Amino acid sequence: MTIKDINTSIELPVMEYFYTIQGEGFYSGRAAFFIRLAGCDVGCVWCDVKESWDHEAHPNLSNDFIIEEVLKSKTDFVVITGGEPAMYDLTTLINRLKDHKIETAIETSGCYELIGNIDWYCFSPKKFKKPTEEAYSKANELKVVISHPSDFQWAEEHAAKVNLECKLYLQPEWSKQERFLPEIIEYVKLNPRWRISLQTHKFMNIP
Repeated sequence: MTIKDINTSIELPVMEYFYTIQGEGFYSGRAAFFIRLAGCDVGCVWCDVKESWDHEAHPNLSNDFIIEEVLKSKTDFVVITGGEPAMYDLTTLINRLKDHKIETAIETSGCYELIGNIDWYCFSPKKFKKPTEEAYSKANELKVVISHPSDFQWAEEHAAKVNLECKLYLQPEWSKQERFLPEIIEYVKLNPRWRISLQTHKFMNIP
């Protein structure tokens, strides 16, 4: 089954789902139910969930089942991530979550136009595939992963294009954190419109 064959009004390919604490970005520290959709064609070399790339390697779960699992957690916040979640029409899933007064967020590379009325759009652009122009206007949060010295300038190029209300974050790539975190700290001190995002869930040893 190809991605286009999936009837997203009924089901979605899901690698995993879990209730945890958001570890990154604006909502860091907030309890959140994560839905990690399977399927991605961006191909980040440092991706720590490469097993999410192949949607056929994971089951299609019904929206009924997903909602039931979310409600069991009693959460008020759901993060839809991936893979690349914007590859799918998320209208039905998001609307059904909203029916239960649950706030929704997406973590996306911005490479696909988003279909669905999300509450919070975290835009994390990647060099491996160009984002859509829509991503810049929709972004509530720009989160740029720093894994090379040139990434600071690259981050500024994206920051110049997002809307004025967008929150700006620099996040060290986990395996290079020891090298780049001191540089990020100094950069943010000199450019205080940026904030630092860390993968705090990894420090807490939680999903």
